[in-house]
Amino acid sequence: MFLGKINSPKDLKKLQIKDLPILAQEIRSLIIDTTINKTGGHLASSLGAVDFTIALHYVFNAPNDKFIWDVGHQAYAHKILTGRKELFSQLRQYKGLNGFIDPSESIYDLFHVGHAGTSLSLATGVLKARDLLKQDYIVLPIIGDASFSAGMALEAMNHLGHNSKQLIIILNDNEMSISKNSGAFSDYFNKLITSPLYNRFKNRTGSFVKKIPLIGKFTVNIIDKFQEILKGLIVPATVFEELGFRYVGPINGHNIELMVQTFQKIKLMKDRPLLIHLITKKGKGYKPAEEDPTTYHGVSVSKSEVPSYTKIFSNTMIKLGKKNKKIVAITAAMRDGTGLKQFSELFPDRFFDVGIAEQHAVTFAAGLAKIGMNPFVAIYSTFLQRAYDQVIHDVALPALPVKFILDRAGIVGADGPTHNGTYDISYLTAIPNMVLLSPKDGRELQDLLYSIAEYNKGPVAIRYPRGAVHGADYDKKLRKINFFKNEIITEGKDVLIFSTGAIFQEALKAVEILKSQKKTATLVNCRSIKPLDEKNILDLVKSIKKIVTLEENVLRGGFGSSVNELLLNKSVQNIQVKNIALPDKFIEVGSQSILRKKYGLTAKPIARTILKMIG
Repeated sequence: MFLGKINSPKDLKKLQIKDLPILAQEIRSLIIDTTINKTGGHLASSLGAVDFTIALHYVFNAPNDKFIWDVGHQAYAHKILTGRKELFSQLRQYKGLNGFIDPSESIYDLFHVGHAGTSLSLATGVLKARDLLKQDYIVLPIIGDASFSAGMALEAMNHLGHNSKQLIIILNDNEMSISKNSGAFSDYFNKLITSPLYNRFKNRTGSFVKKIPLIGKFTVNIIDKFQEILKGLIVPATVFEELGFRYVGPINGHNIELMVQTFQKIKLMKDRPLLIHLITKKGKGYKPAEEDPTTYHGVSVSKSEVPSYTKIFSNTMIKLGKKNKKIVAITAAMRDGTGLKQFSELFPDRFFDVGIAEQHAVTFAAGLAKIGMNPFVAIYSTFLQRAYDQVIHDVALPALPVKFILDRAGIVGADGPTHNGTYDISYLTAIPNMVLLSPKDGRELQDLLYSIAEYNKGPVAIRYPRGAVHGADYDKKLRKINFFKNEIITEGKDVLIFSTGAIFQEALKAVEILKSQKKTATLVNCRSIKPLDEKNILDLVKSIKKIVTLEENVLRGGFGSSVNELLLNKSVQNIQVKNIALPDKFIEVGSQSILRKKYGLTAKPIARTILKMIG
């Protein structure tokens, strides 16, 4: 009814306020249909953000006013309202829309956003640049309650509070305990404290009272303290006021008329930064997502009967937890995503979700390990990047036996460049004392987990991809393996293939293609990336001079680079080496299958590369 007429925020402003809730229903219907039936995506969080997104675009003037989203997975309504409605059916698809915020898509997207906690620091930079350049616009960081707890966000709040003006932080709260005080009286109070009449009266009265000899300043302080006490009875304002922010809220984040009225008033309040506290409900407008927002946080249209690598990790951790009471599991706001839900339910006192605080998670694990516990830190590959210094300084330097479990290593697919785990080999192999492993299939993952459980000489990381496991015997009895040793799978004379990780499955298929061309290969599973099994590699290259390395990581600093360095340092002569890996670029949005094929990481292009190499 209304959505068909909306191609930009200018069109939105033509609607009457009473029409906006109907538009919200239409946007929700589009989001639900697209994510459930077509593309998958972040459903619950985006549904909860529809109403306040409409209100923001209705009142403020993007792209002149700067909307700075945090994470961006709640910004589907923003995309729809800013000219991408017709492209929305291509959400998270190859050459389609990014599921997060992407400046290459639209002038309404200011920064690439995919990791939590960045919005307030970005806003600080934009704000200071605006003031230095004497420009005129409003800076509007939009941050969720989970991201708000990130250390980086708190650092930015400390910087912003007492020396900034005309900044409006939108806090989207769908979980925090401070949300309990919303209601009619709270709504009335917020109307009061944002009223121009109230603020003019407050300022004029304050100026007058200050001039009273002897008692003026004292009396103003008493009045201000009384206001703070009153607000403290209704809202959790005190902490924000102490940081230098004017606090407004909590406000019902689904009452569009109230939000429009509030936003129109706060546009005029320029004396100091504001924090607007909105209360929203995840999954709003779609009952299954309202009742189970965790399950509907991210939905997929494809289902697999084969367990994922994440599920194998989950099952194995339960077995390990039963065997060893010193094993503890740590994650950073990703209990379900990393597969630790069942572990947390079975061993609640040995499970720790520290929130969006990867740095703290790593150093917390170091403290546990130092006093004799056996910590497993489960973090997506892309998010461990956020704690690189802690891995080096707090874990690797003292050689503490922390186990890092890196899910989503390699190409993750539809979540795009901010979520691809294509750098972990490069950034972890540079760290002294670090052991880095990568299983070829589900069975090897569980065996590696079992084998490293008692390793205490230093940190160990295991990387594995998103998606279904390979191999049918992944749930057999746990067995210990020598994870420092390579595994020779096939023997041949024409080419030597060193493969690490799940790309091994494509290597196996490539070997069969080579056989059809009367060529044979020695295929080696290099489950230990660091340290390399140097003896095995050097022994094999004595007889086979054409060498191929395979990995799902960027080429620079990767597994292939480590093999090259070994061969160079050992002065191995008369060899030909080809490294097959990802190029030096950020990998775009697209399915894993499309992107692996595009970048030559599937069986046919691997075989073609080898055949060209060996003639």
